[in-house]
Amino acid sequence: MTSKQRSYLIGLAAKLDPVFAIGKSGVTPEVAQAVEEAFFTHELIKLNVLKNNFDDLNELAATLADRTRSQVIKVIGRKIILYRENRDLKDHIQLP
Repeated sequence: MTSKQRSYLIGLAAKLDPVFAIGKSGVTPEVAQAVEEAFFTHELIKLNVLKNNFDDLNELAATLADRTRSQVIKVIGRKIILYRENRDLKDHIQLP
């Protein structure tokens, strides 16, 4: 993914509300499954990591991306932005 495409997705994600909150348990199989299911209806997902989670956010994002076959777009503060292309969606994101 190019920096231009990544920047475009970050701009789109700025308008999104977090879909899930990751608590002190971290990336459990249930959280990974819920995010996986969210990718059936969304290509771009924003997640909130609660303050009671003391894991490294970059490692948390990488683990979640690996388990959901998605890409980490950016970790901003305690927010994680993930992207997975889905051409079957009606509102498919056209990257520049």
